[in-house]
Order: sequence, then structure tokens, then C-alpha cells
Amino acid sequence: MKYIMLIGDGMADRKIASKGGKTPLQLANIPNINKLAKEGQCGMVKTLVPNLPKGSDVAIMSLLGCDPKKFYTGRGPLEALNLGINLKTKEIAFRCNLVTVSEGKLIDYSGGHISSKEAKGLIDELQKKVGSQHFSFYPGLSYRNIMVARKNSGIILDNLETRPPHDIIGASIEENLPQGKSSAILKRLMERSYEILKGHPINIRRQRKNENPANMIWLWGEGEKPNIPSFYEKYGKKGAVISAVDIVKGIGKALGMESISVKGATGFLDTNYRGKVNAAIRAIKTKNFVFVHLEAPDEASHLGDLNLKIKAIELFDKKIVGPILKYASKGKDKYKILVGCDHATPIIIKTHTDEAVPFLIWGGKKDGCASYNETTSSSSLLYFEEGYKLMEYFLKQ
Repeated sequence: MKYIMLIGDGMADRKIASKGGKTPLQLANIPNINKLAKEGQCGMVKTLVPNLPKGSDVAIMSLLGCDPKKFYTGRGPLEALNLGINLKTKEIAFRCNLVTVSEGKLIDYSGGHISSKEAKGLIDELQKKVGSQHFSFYPGLSYRNIMVARKNSGIILDNLETRPPHDIIGASIEENLPQGKSSAILKRLMERSYEILKGHPINIRRQRKNENPANMIWLWGEGEKPNIPSFYEKYGKKGAVISAVDIVKGIGKALGMESISVKGATGFLDTNYRGKVNAAIRAIKTKNFVFVHLEAPDEASHLGDLNLKIKAIELFDKKIVGPILKYASKGKDKYKILVGCDHATPIIIKTHTDEAVPFLIWGGKKDGCASYNETTSSSSLLYFEEGYKLMEYFLKQ
């Protein structure tokens, strides 16, 4: 048996009054996903846990069968792992967003979805002017980068509090800066980054093109190197992850899976869908389990753009789920496919929430679910309060 998990990041949502009380999943045209639902089994899963961040880091760990309560140490170190950054004892990795600030407010958590090439130019400039024996800056994908605080940097995790920038769009910078005993050091780094980046030629060019400048860094998601048991050790399956996003790829690596990079994978609507599907098909030929992740629905949710979210969901159905279903239906091996999302990102509030989210499993039991969405799935008796237990059910039911 071969197992494929297809995850549309942030697809789940809430009822939208102006659309007759329907959710984006109900409004979207998703014939392939609905076919899987009708021929399979639907349910709900709670991927997020109390007292941990409401983010993909925790949710993806849950979906991949790893208990976040035991093994989660922070988002930064997982992304650092994917970038090949070998954290030493007591070193702390931070997610380092390139953001746009104006008149004391954070107006764009992604620096206008800056290109990876432009982002590297800005991060390299910060490393040159701010990097030291205590702090190092590493370019990642687009606005998603990493800063590492070394052992004697003065940064300590005790009582340190940071906020994800996508949670504070339009809010005051001053009111949302890091808090805690060593937060003053982080604040100085962020303030210094603004002085360096606001007049950088890359940002001047972006402004001339009416694009948001990536004029400041935002530090969050801090943590030390995790120690997680491998997926093969726990489930006896060799796996691979396919994503444009460092956090997903980093979790895969932490679990001992192959992290497959796809040229042209952007983490947005313009990603290389065919490349991801082809990579998944190649991987499943030699492995038991493949995890394919699409970021676009979540990005649209953070922008508060309903039409863009519906489009992202429809592209997921047409260009990811459809081709995978076609391959699995004609393959010599038997397949099980799980389609779901990591967490809800309601359009109306533009950020992650911790309610249970829908999933479907095709290739096993059947319960005659009419379609895939929050309403139909919530009527199912299949429910996982602890999200990491879904994986065992998927692999062994």
C-alpha cells in the first residue's frame, strides 16, 4: 500500500454571511476533492494544541504524526534545519520575516511577497552590516528568512515573547515588539534593520514599481534545535515531503524524510504545480509515503482576499489533487490518499485559528460523505482531538 497526503494550507474557514453562510471550500469548484470524499471517508481533526503557536509548524507536526506537546521547540529551528543550518547547543534560531512598515504600523508581513533573489540581496546586506560573532542572517525563500543568535548573544528564551507578523497586519509596531528579559537586544536589531533597508536600492526599485518595500525584519518563532524520532522508526514507512515552505521541509527533515525541492515552487499561486506533482509521482515509486503541501490558500487568507482564496483552492483541486488521483487510480500499487488542511485561516480575521479542520481519506473505508467541507465533515463521527493520532489511523486503518 502507498500513502499520499495532500495538504492545502489554511483552506478551512468560517461561514461568510455575505455568501449565504457558505465557506470558501463550499464556494469553490472542487470536483476532484469531492469525488474523493464521495468514494471515501470524511472527518475532523484538531491539529493545534493549547499553549503552543497557532501555526503551520505545530499543525504540520501533528499531521505528520508527531506530538507537538512533546517535541515542538519553535518554528525557527525547524526552518533552519531545512536550510542546512546546524544549530549548536544553546543557539537560538528565529524566523526573520522581511516586512513592510509605514508610519509606525506593519502593513505587509511579506514585504510585498518579495522575490527570493531580492530577499537574498537584503539579507546579505544585513549580514554584512549587522552580522557578528553573536548574530548570523541566512536567506531562505522570499520573505521567509532565518537569524541565529549564538550561545553568548545575550538572548535567552525564558519569558521571551514574540508575535507572528501575519497576526498584526495594520497594527502598531511599538505595541507588538518582542517582550521579555532579553527583548531589548531583538528590538535594537529590528530597528537597525529599518535604518539599513529603507534606502536600499532594491527597495527603491520596488517602490518605483509600486511594490511594497521590504524595509524591516521581524523576528519571531524562536527556539533551539529539536530532537524528534524518525517517521520510519515510528511507522516503518519511508517518506518524502514536497513543499515550497522551509518550515514544512524542515519538519520533514527532522523526521528523517527526504525533503524534495521543486524548481519554481514559490509558496504562492504562481507555484510550479506540475513540478510538485511530478516530484510526488517519482517519490512514491520508491517510498511508502509522500506529503505534498500547497501554501497558496493560506497566503490568500492572510491578505483577506476571498476570491483569491477560492482560486487557490480550485487550483489545488485541479492541478494537485486531480493529477494525483488520476495516477493513483491507474497505478499498479494500491493507494490511499488523505486530503486536508493544517489549520483554519478565516478570511474575516486574516489569521490562524485553532478549531478542528476537515479531512478525507480515499482508498479505505467509505461513509458516503457528499462533499468535502467544514459542514459535511463535522457531521461525521470520525474525530481526532489529538491531531497526531490521525496519521496512525491513516496508515493502519
